[in-house]
Amino acid sequence: MKALLIAAGAAAMTLAGCATTRDEPPEMAMDPSSPLAAPGFMRLAASSDLFEIESSRLALQRSQNPAIRAFAQMMIDHHTRTTQDLMRCAADAGLPPPPPGLMPHHRDALERLRMAPPGEFDTGYKREQITGHREALALHRNYADRGDNSNLRRCAAATWPIVERHLREAEGLPEWTPPPPAPRRAGERG
Repeated sequence: MKALLIAAGAAAMTLAGCATTRDEPPEMAMDPSSPLAAPGFMRLAASSDLFEIESSRLALQRSQNPAIRAFAQMMIDHHTRTTQDLMRCAADAGLPPPPPGLMPHHRDALERLRMAPPGEFDTGYKREQITGHREALALHRNYADRGDNSNLRRCAAATWPIVERHLREAEGLPEWTPPPPAPRRAGERG
């Protein structure tokens, strides 16, 4: 009986050693495109920041909603700083900066906003901000907890509270449509 318990305990320990988390299997951490590997994390984080900046520039051009416009300016300011922080952390770690540009899903989201009809832009911007910030929050939290580079883990740990605040603010953006144009008065030309 004692030998059976020892064998069962050894088997359980062996299986526990082989277990993976549902978030990220260990073999993915070795893949440079993994969000837990420095190159993959930096590329996703840089693309996320660039999406926030570019979509917010678009919001400043297209939205008449004062809350959207204020949020968009904050996104440009804050994500410009988080990009600078990421580049500094990469340099401190001796890593090359990530290639500039948007990942395909960020490029697609930006294109959806560009194509949004005038009366639907604000709703689309809010939706894309919530989606993008949820993704960025998970990216930074996971890397801060399990990433492969200590300098970048510290950077991710400093960034995720900012992203979390942005997510809460994006979720609270009001639904707003501009008022209809004033009716014409008799004799006015339009």
